[in-house]
Amino acid sequence: GPITGYPGWAHYGASKAAQLGFMRSAAVELAKYKITVNAVSPGNVLTEGLTALGEQYLDNVRSVLPLGEIGTPRDIGFAALFLASHEAGFITGQTIVLDGGQVLPETPDFRTAW
Repeated sequence: GPITGYPGWAHYGASKAAQLGFMRSAAVELAKYKITVNAVSPGNVLTEGLTALGEQYLDNVRSVLPLGEIGTPRDIGFAALFLASHEAGFITGQTIVLDGGQVLPETPDFRTAW
């Protein structure tokens, strides 16, 4: 995605970065109308496609997540619902990353440092 890179996936990262650039420009352009524009950036989400990769794959994903759990579509929906709410009316041009903390550790062996 736009936060971390992965070999062979430059096109994917570039497309996500472009979407975020578009979102920020739209936020600036639409602010005069009191319209907010934000992004939700999910990490791994427990969908049928991800589940089809098998339990070993899911365990590997969980092992690199500080929260130790894979997000659900419901988790993503709650973030989108918040951004669409009146309570989020002063938030614009921002990205909420929903990844269980995946981008936080500096090393893959972060759990052994505890």
